[in-house]
Amino acid sequence: MFNDDFKLIQRMAPLMQKVLIVDPAPASARLLAELMRGIAPVQLWNATSTRKGLEAARQVNPQMIFVELSGLDVDGVDFTRQLRKSEAGCRMAPVIMITATATPSAIMAARDAGVHEFLRKPYTAKDLLRRLEAVTLRPRDWVEAVQYIGPDRRRFNSGDYTGPLKRRSDATSTTDEARVTQALKILKAAVPAVASDPRQAMRAMLAQMVELHRAANSLKDLKLAAMATDFQRYLAIVSERGVMDQAEIAREAEPLLALLPKEDAEAAA
Repeated sequence: MFNDDFKLIQRMAPLMQKVLIVDPAPASARLLAELMRGIAPVQLWNATSTRKGLEAARQVNPQMIFVELSGLDVDGVDFTRQLRKSEAGCRMAPVIMITATATPSAIMAARDAGVHEFLRKPYTAKDLLRRLEAVTLRPRDWVEAVQYIGPDRRRFNSGDYTGPLKRRSDATSTTDEARVTQALKILKAAVPAVASDPRQAMRAMLAQMVELHRAANSLKDLKLAAMATDFQRYLAIVSERGVMDQAEIAREAEPLLALLPKEDAEAAA
């Protein structure tokens, strides 16, 4: 069945050797497991509730996760949000959500929770293969903000579409200038979040310094690189002392936030 896709599957296989299925229904979990084994040699774990799924994710550290949108003791949106905000080693692993009730609200909720792909029931082996290809061979930028943690939402459910790109926003990669703007907007939003969600605020700020360094190196912007380094060092000091002063962090972030264009600064406020 997959003869034509043999080379494709060979490329994907190392990226999906350990797979977790979170589904309370044994029959549907078994069907998915059989399809996965028919595609590539994989190790599979099954969890029947959100709680057990999160425990398994921490213990197994899967490379890929399938989760049912809803069912007895399973809430796929809540599972994904908790996973993304956790300290689990697999918190950035691709998550594919499965459901037979693919309503617009369900799809948007899945996207905003940090899901990579959405798979509608009933699905075929070919449908599954397209989702696997999307999450393994066409990775999206990772967004580490405060209100949202997950893959770039602009290319959600890319496994559904394989045609030509028609819009500027459909570009397969983000420009360095856009990376800088997004990182600064996330930084601006993270500073006030220090009071309500200090752990994620710190995680988001540190992630943006990495993004700024990457963009600065590509743009050969020594000033931006130096400013990102200074703020990164400051955050390291804050982490060591274990006390986060929002006013102090805001002052230290001012030089970087001054680089944010006025219209973007207002939008991020």
